[in-house]
Amino acid sequence: MHIKDIDLNLLRLFDAVYRTRNVSRAAELMDLTQPAASQGLTRLRLLIKDPLFVRAGGGVQPTPKADRLADAVRSALATLELALNESAQFEPLQSRKVFRIHMSDIGEGRFLPELMVALRRLAPGLRIETTPLASSDIAQALDSGRIDFAFGFLPTVKDTQRVQLLKDRYIVLLREGHPFIRKRRSGQALLDDLQQLEFVAVRTHSDTLRILALMQLEDRLRLTTEHFMVLPSIVKGTDLAVVMPRNIAQVFAAEGGYAIIEPPFPLRDFSVSLHWSKRFEADPGNRWLRQTIADLFSEG
Repeated sequence: MHIKDIDLNLLRLFDAVYRTRNVSRAAELMDLTQPAASQGLTRLRLLIKDPLFVRAGGGVQPTPKADRLADAVRSALATLELALNESAQFEPLQSRKVFRIHMSDIGEGRFLPELMVALRRLAPGLRIETTPLASSDIAQALDSGRIDFAFGFLPTVKDTQRVQLLKDRYIVLLREGHPFIRKRRSGQALLDDLQQLEFVAVRTHSDTLRILALMQLEDRLRLTTEHFMVLPSIVKGTDLAVVMPRNIAQVFAAEGGYAIIEPPFPLRDFSVSLHWSKRFEADPGNRWLRQTIADLFSEG
């Protein structure tokens, strides 16, 4: 016998008869007629090649084969029911689910503090793991379930579901008191004056490098790093400038010691979105967390 030959309802019938020791009662529990239950039991007996149950005063008694099968059948049905129920509902207060999210280091700094405060209140047992990936790997990782969500400005990530969280723009962050601030002007003159600055850039945020290239400022580049979060101490301790998202620069500036200028350079406006796979769009846990994230961070 192969498992493909077994109808799930036959296993449910077996479990009901085993628990009640009565075919008529089992039929009632499964909303079947007694002839239908008897026919189902006959099919199962033929497949398993065992009587399974024999008549005994007022009901039936299991055979040794039925006794050996009972625990396995009950466990399998319980596991399946649990999985189906988990697919049908999500209880954040009881959940111990792990969500894996692509974020850059700057995304972690911008979103994780507020998100974790909210989750501590709404879903205290839920776990978050950040998993930074190359942009080329994100869509496949979402579809495979390797990650659940991706945050960020990800223009090269295609064929995903997404919701825009906020609009942002690239600015220049300098230390407070930088000589450039005293010469600050607006419009095209400010763009020309950027030639006076020396820059630090972040390799993983390729649009910042692209902006410097378009502005013909590549020869003014003095440092290229892998991450944004190292920048505050570098900028504060030097005359280097950095092109970075305004949203996170404002967090740095709020701590004091920094100045922000907003040149009208190309590609400066962009949007930050939350991405997920269409495969998991109906999953209640996925749906709950993405709505929670949208409620926290969406500007619209």
